[in-house]
Amino acid sequence: MTVAADVFEPTGTTHKRTGHRVGRSIAGVAMAAALLSAFGGVASAAPGDTSTGSTTAHVGVESGITMTGLTASFTLTGAPGATITGADAVTFNVETNNVAGYAVTVQPAASQMTPALGGNADFIPIAALTVREGGTGTYTPLDDVNPVTVHSQNSRSVNGGDVLTNDFQIRIPVVNVDTYSATLNYVATTL
Repeated sequence: MTVAADVFEPTGTTHKRTGHRVGRSIAGVAMAAALLSAFGGVASAAPGDTSTGSTTAHVGVESGITMTGLTASFTLTGAPGATITGADAVTFNVETNNVAGYAVTVQPAASQMTPALGGNADFIPIAALTVREGGTGTYTPLDDVNPVTVHSQNSRSVNGGDVLTNDFQIRIPVVNVDTYSATLNYVATTL
């Protein structure tokens, strides 16, 4: 009994039984199939796979000071000769990170308080209006040339700022009935 078997010869040889060229063509097909499966499919991660990284956060802090919440206006009312006090008439907030502290001054924009009504020639000298830090010390007359210090400290403020107040006082002079006004400029400065 004779058994026929196909035998493949090295590349470039002819198959002895069929006469077809064979050889590395099978190896080439296998290689192509492997490449297609490696690059042709969709890549996906298995559940639970992770990838990590890190970054460094930097915050640059500069020196700063802000004053907010300054009372827009206040009124002291009374008859001539009366001494009128406005406790906590002005409130404001100062926030700074300056470790040496800060000071707050107030200075009027003019030398007198002027009347609201036209035709009234009277005025109140600005020095008649006095100020002090809320609840402390003696009253100091306002001066349009030299600012008056109404708060000073040698440390930075608390987070959110220091809430400060000023008391004002005036002995009402003998002037016409009216409302007399002056602009008071507040300045907060680091030390």
